[in-house]
Amino acid sequence: MKKELQKIYYVFLILLLIIISGTVGYIYIENYTAIEAFYMTIITMSTVGYEEVHELSEVGMLFTAGLIIISFGVFGYLITAISKLLLSGEYKVYIKKYYMKKHLDKMKNHVIVCGFGRNGRQSVKELLSQGEDVVIIDRSDEVVEDDINEEIIANKKLVYLHGDASYDETLEKAHIDSAKAIIIALPNDSDCLLVTLTARNLNQNIKIIARASDDHSFGKLKIAGASNIIMPEKVGGTRMAKLVSSSDIIEFVERMVLKDGTDVHIEEISCNEGNASFIGQTIENLHVLENSGANLIGMKMEDGTYIFNPVPETVLQKDDQLFVIGKPEQIQKLKLILAGK
Repeated sequence: MKKELQKIYYVFLILLLIIISGTVGYIYIENYTAIEAFYMTIITMSTVGYEEVHELSEVGMLFTAGLIIISFGVFGYLITAISKLLLSGEYKVYIKKYYMKKHLDKMKNHVIVCGFGRNGRQSVKELLSQGEDVVIIDRSDEVVEDDINEEIIANKKLVYLHGDASYDETLEKAHIDSAKAIIIALPNDSDCLLVTLTARNLNQNIKIIARASDDHSFGKLKIAGASNIIMPEKVGGTRMAKLVSSSDIIEFVERMVLKDGTDVHIEEISCNEGNASFIGQTIENLHVLENSGANLIGMKMEDGTYIFNPVPETVLQKDDQLFVIGKPEQIQKLKLILAGK
């Protein structure tokens, strides 16, 4: 694409050079004024058939003939180059990447997904359904182009980069410094480990969710800085086993968490996002159920411990996370209450 654009750019430079040369030539050969020489050059190059400004000498006629032949050839090459660019469809890809880069430069609090395999693809679809801004990084540009449908590509919340996520410059292009999370869904554990180390080095506060296939990789990824480690085979096996004895419970919880076919959701609300006046207050003072209709079913304390079904006397701290269940409008109402609106 760049080569084609460079060709077109050089052709326009050649045309400009021909116009200048033609103008100077008519001034020198026919003693035309600058305006007359420029006008004669333009009508000659465009072959519109207008009469000469003044009758030409034999040298002027030969000069005009040469100017027509040269300009006609250059115009023909320009039309061919533009037609090739339009028919190949490369300009669409170039424009798409240009606009994606502009959108990427504006992104903040986005999620980076490294690897667009089965796990990465599912993560992207789920993140987009939650309204998150997503940046995909994959080594193969064709993988993303072939596997993502046009509807998702057109999504303004999605940007993809071709590159190796283990390189600092690739993650910097994805603006890892302003991202809130990175999902590392690469098929090789050693690659996941390397990307985890790189990501943690570039952003100390980012949430890193890494994929692992081997038990031995779990501890290494933790040491490297992964916030959460997912082992798809183990999760899948556990789910299948649980479905034998507790299938209804599993499906019930999954539908709420994945927001699949139900209007009741489970969501996480950070006390950091709430009004400071609620910090130091007890859960009882929030009157969660009475004021919003949602239910508080659990908490993650600032020290990392989890509390299920917290008692009313539990005191809220700045870094606590609240787990609530309810309809979307009830949860939204609770968020507004906590924000003091």
